[in-house]
Amino acid sequence: MARLDAFIERLAASQGGELLFQTAHGAVLSVAGEQRILVRQPLSTPQIVGAFAEIVPAEMQAGFPRPGRTLFPYPSPAGSVEIEFDASGSQVRAVVRPAPASAQVTATAPASAPVAAPVAAPAAAAPAATVEQPAATIPLPVDPGEAMHRLLSEMVARKASDLHLTSGHPPALRVDGDIAPMREFGPIEEGRLIDMLWAIAPARNRQEFEECADTDFAHATAEARFRVNVFSDRYGIGSVMRQIPSQIRSAVDMGIAQPILDLCFLSKGLVLVTGPTGSGKSTTLAALVDHVNRNRDDHIITIEDPVEFVHDNKRCLVNQREVGTHTKSFKAALRAALREDPDVVLVGELRDLETIAIAIETAETGHLVFGTLHTNSAPSTVDRLIDQFPSDRQAQIRTMLSESLRGVVTQVLCKKIGGGRVAAMEVLLVTSSVANLIREGKTFQIPSVMQTAKGIGMATLNDSLLDLVKKGLVEPGEALSKAVAKGELKQLFERNGIALPA
Repeated sequence: MARLDAFIERLAASQGGELLFQTAHGAVLSVAGEQRILVRQPLSTPQIVGAFAEIVPAEMQAGFPRPGRTLFPYPSPAGSVEIEFDASGSQVRAVVRPAPASAQVTATAPASAPVAAPVAAPAAAAPAATVEQPAATIPLPVDPGEAMHRLLSEMVARKASDLHLTSGHPPALRVDGDIAPMREFGPIEEGRLIDMLWAIAPARNRQEFEECADTDFAHATAEARFRVNVFSDRYGIGSVMRQIPSQIRSAVDMGIAQPILDLCFLSKGLVLVTGPTGSGKSTTLAALVDHVNRNRDDHIITIEDPVEFVHDNKRCLVNQREVGTHTKSFKAALRAALREDPDVVLVGELRDLETIAIAIETAETGHLVFGTLHTNSAPSTVDRLIDQFPSDRQAQIRTMLSESLRGVVTQVLCKKIGGGRVAAMEVLLVTSSVANLIREGKTFQIPSVMQTAKGIGMATLNDSLLDLVKKGLVEPGEALSKAVAKGELKQLFERNGIALPA
């Protein structure tokens, strides 16, 4: 007797209900909108996969579960049922429903051919009202604020990095880099979503949204902080919420290399953490600031939009300023910081020429400045900074940058074998030879210097990706997908006897 047969007996007796099994939740029987808890203890992904692997048709057992949605029948002793099994990253969700009367078969009858298909996406031009959505199996609380916090709590429980909300669609999570729809909550209509978002948004941000159709703010619950962006699209209002852990991971726990930690003890200079959106820059930067906070007796000023990680005073005095709330702009706050006796200044984002110029000047005048940029490699970061300035100023900026830039850390996040993600880091330390290349406009030679200076802590992105594969943390195909110089990484794999998937 399969483990699920006892649950299907309860389903058959309910006359019209459905069973829901979901990672990090118990087992639920839904009947006419009423939720009956069958198993209270949260179920793990292996537990759910193991139970359904017992009843999946023989021809589908190899490779079960496949990514995406899989549909198959099961002729249980209590009656035939249809199963919808969804696998996304490390999360799974299974719904068991009674088979239609025309499809009922006995336990000894052969099962019909299985159907396996990816989740269908709505056509680009289709309005939200025409998208067919399954009925919600877990109703959200009526109160808008409670409903919003219910989704945020679910996000934390499933260890998701982002919560996506779109008018007329079910909410969705990004888990281990993949989008996973939360169909059990059903679609959220625009009016309802507006009420939920405004229940947590400050009044200033509501006004900003009305004027600009975009706004950013931070929101905190007992479980975590969230960076919230609210926007407008063709479906109506929408939002993406990034989870910011309430506890800052220490640089040592994150495994940040010692040459990078040494940058935290500089008395002056510019240190940049770069990478694409969602690459973990904020987490790394927070760990570096926390390392300063634990090991120095100084004054730290952070300028952010919005304030993400909250730093308590440890050995340092920390003042955190939010653009739009505590200051008008990054450049205004950075200019004011020079009169606020700082030792270390964090600039959340170097957005424009004037902010970059002031950051370089601040680093030159005896302050340690941390900042971020959206670049894909350490050498290209240098070019990006210089190219922000008019051609008649670039020679001067090269000289200033060669004297003030101390290090660039560029990172990407890779899917970790077994779940989770891990950062691959490219490290550029500005030695005298690198400074000369910056000054002379020969930044194209920087990668060669990085290759020959591994002994002092420099590393290319490919070096880091290769190391993660060798340690068994990342699959070769995943590493290759995150590489910028893919041809070079393939050659490294060949020299090290690492096979790529076909």
